[in-house]
Amino acid sequence: MSRRTALLALGVVLASCAPEGSGSGDREGLNSLVTSSPGHPLQEEWGVQPSSPSGSPGVEVPHGDGPAVEPMQDLAASRRTAIVRAASRVAPAVVGVSVVRTERVRPRSMWESFFLSPDAQRRSANFGSGVIVRADGIILTNDHVVRGAERIMVTLPDGRDLEVELVGTDPVADIAVLRTTAERLPVAPVGTSSGLLIGEWAVAIGNPFGNYFSDAEPTVTAGVISAVGRNITPSSEGEGFYLGMIQTDASINPGNSGGPLVNALGEVIGINASIFTRGGGSEGLGFAIPIDRALRIAEDIVRHGEIRRAWVGLDVEAVEADTWGRTRGVSVARVAQGSPGDEAALAPGDHLLKANGRALTTPLDFEAVLLDLRAGDALELEIEGQRRPVSLTAAALPSVVAERVTVLQDMELITLTPQIRAERGIVNEEGALIAAISDALGARLGLRAGDVLVQVNRTRVRSAEDAAGILESARGGGPVRIYVERGGSYVVRDFYWR
Repeated sequence: MSRRTALLALGVVLASCAPEGSGSGDREGLNSLVTSSPGHPLQEEWGVQPSSPSGSPGVEVPHGDGPAVEPMQDLAASRRTAIVRAASRVAPAVVGVSVVRTERVRPRSMWESFFLSPDAQRRSANFGSGVIVRADGIILTNDHVVRGAERIMVTLPDGRDLEVELVGTDPVADIAVLRTTAERLPVAPVGTSSGLLIGEWAVAIGNPFGNYFSDAEPTVTAGVISAVGRNITPSSEGEGFYLGMIQTDASINPGNSGGPLVNALGEVIGINASIFTRGGGSEGLGFAIPIDRALRIAEDIVRHGEIRRAWVGLDVEAVEADTWGRTRGVSVARVAQGSPGDEAALAPGDHLLKANGRALTTPLDFEAVLLDLRAGDALELEIEGQRRPVSLTAAALPSVVAERVTVLQDMELITLTPQIRAERGIVNEEGALIAAISDALGARLGLRAGDVLVQVNRTRVRSAEDAAGILESARGGGPVRIYVERGGSYVVRDFYWR
């Protein structure tokens, strides 16, 4: 082997062992893309600004044969792909989420049922992922990761363990908001889930399998955006409906839940939530909650302490399928009196084809559009047989803006109206809806939020004020029987009122 050949071979070996680096031209190209890319509309308000990807200087290996340097630099630069740069921007802000909860122990066999107490419980630890999206310590994860938690701790890639506060959750969208008071936190650049391209790169980052690995560094998997706007119906063991989801073939495994889905620019575009699997592992069918939706929910929770969804007063149902089992559009089943839908002159039987530009195939498509609306947002509906779309303005949920009456210090009641009945699907025309109730009072009375008080002893309840007066007058009178509408049926609760 000639001296020149040997040196060229040595140069390739040294380049493969060298630290990561990138050429200045490569960094400048990405910087221009990041600068020109549109950010999320809430990005500036939340204090999240795109940052330039970090890069190490180009590799230089001193040796006597000059021509070998250029191939080594090219090789080192080629290693810093868009995926490497994207991961390096977001991974420092990805946390592992550890949860301690107490669970009821269910007997696994007839034999165990003889020995286990009906109230047997055990403490268990569960794991997930999250991502820091604000410098003041706001972390996004999934509701199903932290549901029922007694303690929550997050672990940063630098090894720090931080106790966090659960600010609030949205079980419908499967989003939870955590907060830490720690300082000097890394923050993930936030992008937008609007305008995603089928086939563009997607990177999933998280902590699969929790503490099975000895270090706190998150795991990175890569794939593409496989589809958008997917509606996922629950299986026998599923977590429930997921609407308008981003589908990706980037591997998502147990423990990845709550971690970010990232685009090639290193911007968070979704929160990983679920997988479709037959054997429990990743099969290339992963689903993420769009980041635009997640941020709107987080803003509601942080600012208002509750989710402020929009209401249009329309119930829709599936239309009859054709010979091939396909459907096109949905049919309006009910229109609530005085609702935005009623004011737009919609009527039962109207055949809706599109909502805000999204084609409607099933009622879930319509619900997915509503899930992303807030009060004051416009909803444009394309209706079969009408030349022009019908526009309406979504309103706040009637139960959110209704006047509340406080009863027994720990319970808030709302008088039933036609709008609230339509919103909640309540059968009774009169009564008082429980808007909120403390855990202690709820356990004592056997009541919960969403119940409708329709009768106390032998007295009908016609309004929230009516219910307050009846309950106060019953104090000290001995046994009390309350008739409640719950889930479309009646429940009776008895307690002794001292």
